[in-house]
Amino acid sequence: MAYHTLLYGFVFLPLCLIAYQMVPQRHRWKVLLAFSWLFFFIISRKLLIYLIGATVITHYTGVRLELLHAHEEKEKEEAAGRKKKEIRLKYQKRSRQVLSLGILMLLGVLIYLKYYNFFIHNIESIIDLSFLPFALHEKNLLLPVGISFYTLQAVGYMADVYWGKIRAEESLGRTALFLSFFPQIMEGPICRYTDTADTLYAGRALTWENLSEGYIRIFWGFFKKLIIADRLSVIVGEIFGNYMEYKGAVVAVGAVAYTVQLYMEFSGCMDMVIGSGQVFGIRLPENFRQPFCARSAAEFWRRWHISLGVWFKTYIFYPVSVSGIVKKWNSFGRKHAGKYLTRLVTSALALFPVWLCNGLWHGARWSYIFYGMYYFTLILAGMAVEPVRDRILALLHIHPDSFGWRTVQIAKTWLIIFTGELFFRADGLRAGLHMFRSIFDGFEIRQLWDGTLFGLGLERADFAVVAAGCIVVAVIGSLNERGLIPRIHSLRLSEPVKWCTFYALIFAVLIFAAYGDGYQAVDLIYAGF
Repeated sequence: MAYHTLLYGFVFLPLCLIAYQMVPQRHRWKVLLAFSWLFFFIISRKLLIYLIGATVITHYTGVRLELLHAHEEKEKEEAAGRKKKEIRLKYQKRSRQVLSLGILMLLGVLIYLKYYNFFIHNIESIIDLSFLPFALHEKNLLLPVGISFYTLQAVGYMADVYWGKIRAEESLGRTALFLSFFPQIMEGPICRYTDTADTLYAGRALTWENLSEGYIRIFWGFFKKLIIADRLSVIVGEIFGNYMEYKGAVVAVGAVAYTVQLYMEFSGCMDMVIGSGQVFGIRLPENFRQPFCARSAAEFWRRWHISLGVWFKTYIFYPVSVSGIVKKWNSFGRKHAGKYLTRLVTSALALFPVWLCNGLWHGARWSYIFYGMYYFTLILAGMAVEPVRDRILALLHIHPDSFGWRTVQIAKTWLIIFTGELFFRADGLRAGLHMFRSIFDGFEIRQLWDGTLFGLGLERADFAVVAAGCIVVAVIGSLNERGLIPRIHSLRLSEPVKWCTFYALIFAVLIFAAYGDGYQAVDLIYAGF
């Protein structure tokens, strides 16, 4: 039961809304918890035990950290002078141990389930080369849906309690709802406690405004997913599934098509998720902000999968930036290496673990690690050439915000994005390298209009629908980027306009969605991560 199914939109969600509204306000969060665990059980069955275990670990780690904070403050009040520093160091060490244990337990489960076979496979390859007389065996492990999302959310919660940014939640049930709220359990966004706590437990009564605008947002997600993304999955599956048979412009089309498919599906799913929260009056953070308007690889990642980027920035980049190794390098670099090189190496030290984890987070494949290192290299290279670029622009009297230069930067960023997604989607790193090389083997631009593309599973009408859908999404995104209209989900529409928008989306989905003979439902891509 995924978010883009009729079962979710017209059965599960309405039943939850009815039950939510029927109970007293103080118990409404319990209804959300019950439906959240029911939703997870429907899609994962007995693997619900992993979510329950993660909830218990997260909750009691937070409670223990809160108790240590309270004991520390009490002892400090009774002490004086230098003893306060000793007390602080004592409790800092204890809190760090508790936090480390909680994180290790959660990440241990994630690493075992998600990466065990990857490590074993690579160790076996080394053993085969060394002719050692023993062997390791892979296991048939079941991976709970959403484990990567709720694990990061749990780690962030514990870290925020440790840093004193939030107080630990006293109710185990409320902690459980924070980690398992059903609209976000499959694909995020990855929330911090402060993102949702104010509205998640409030139990506000349903309103017509929230219901109508929430369902408009849900159907906007249906539009992206069912009309555009699911159609493109046909051509993407053909090219990437039979990559040895294609080369030149066809492979380039495959890379572009997958990028568009991924964006339409993932951002569409976020529309469904955020709309599902909105019907209850619950605010969930945005995960996309017109990423194809980005002018650099770094800016692209500030606009794409925003919640994941914020998590890495908060819980990996910043802690590494103030770590002992980085402080020692900064001290040494200022004296011996100069400001430019010191800044560059500092950035490299902090960014490397971020992008390594970004690649690994997506899955246990070398192509994902390559994907992370690809962006690490490009972002660092961009920082390295920034001073030279700025001087050249000044010499040529080109304003950095001029239309021409901005267009060049966006076009360059598109090439970076399409190339990265080719490796991301390819069936392994070798396949990705082969496909990348094959683009330049017999590239013929006429393949784009000589009918070659019509042999990949889509007809002219399908391409026309995809093109029209992309134009609609692009126009709305462009207007949003320029601030000319509010975001579609925040419109305060008059009733006639609201109903027209709602029915327009419904009929667009009913008429143009990828149904018909041979149609197969396409699973949500990021649910697999």
